[in-house]
Amino acid sequence: MTISFALFVVFGFLAVVLLLEGLFMLWTDTRSLEVKRIQRRLRVMAIGDHGEVDISLLKQRMLSTTPTIQRLLLQLPKVQHLDRLLLQSGSSNTVAHLLTVCLLAGFGGILFGVVLLWPWQWDVLMGFALAVLPIVRLPWKRARRLRLIGSQLPDALDLISRSMRAGHGFSAALGMVGNEAPEPIASEFKTTFDEINFGISTKNALSNLATRVPITDLRYFVVAVLIQLETGGNLAELLSMLANLIRERFKLFGKIRVLAAEGKLSAYILTALPFCVAGAIQIVNPGYLNVLWTDPLGIRLVMAALGMMVLGGILMWRIIDIRV
Repeated sequence: MTISFALFVVFGFLAVVLLLEGLFMLWTDTRSLEVKRIQRRLRVMAIGDHGEVDISLLKQRMLSTTPTIQRLLLQLPKVQHLDRLLLQSGSSNTVAHLLTVCLLAGFGGILFGVVLLWPWQWDVLMGFALAVLPIVRLPWKRARRLRLIGSQLPDALDLISRSMRAGHGFSAALGMVGNEAPEPIASEFKTTFDEINFGISTKNALSNLATRVPITDLRYFVVAVLIQLETGGNLAELLSMLANLIRERFKLFGKIRVLAAEGKLSAYILTALPFCVAGAIQIVNPGYLNVLWTDPLGIRLVMAALGMMVLGGILMWRIIDIRV
């Protein structure tokens, strides 16, 4: 009990220190004088009604506004990949803020296990699970946001096409999408429009758009525009045809999802069935399955069964994952 209390005090102290550090970093990333100065400078650089810039998106290239932490984070491997993941998921947080949240969550999980007097192995496992949870959620948020942008893209292309037929230029049409289209595609096109207004070439601005939103349909749009800039042609008609093509692809995807729904349901049922049966047996006859995690042979059998289940799930997923 004395050791547990000592660990409680130590982890509590570390949690408080990390919490204060995280609050300070959050303040410096959003409310510091340097950030306000940068915001004022960007507003001055903007022209007319287009002065409202997505400041948080432009700041994502900075890992932290604290120079010391910035230098430390640059030494970490794959940190730029994590920053790009944050950017593509639509998060306005920096890498420093994300890692601070991970540390606080990890120490919180360890502290929770210490309070409940769990074995130290469970404390470490709980802390690790909570620490990686904010990072694990990023790919899911990124995929959801990219799917939403993909579904909004045909309407955005139609809006650009109609705007150009009405006599507007291409960059002005991008600005109309940024002002009138729904989020999140509006913010991406608004950023591209602002980049062109700031003096970046159309080619580089569209390349940046394709980097921020790495979906196939948007790359078709970027390639079509870049080719038209080099060769000429009716861009409005081209974008209208591209919008119709993307809609037809969505219809085909819908048919594929319907055909693959039975296979997905079978995969879910077969994956959950062993756990449901084991839970039912444990309720009906407690202790009947204890040999599986008390005997060394039982543990090996359980590990082998889990490995085969994972392999079977991967194979079934590859079967129903139809690409067009």
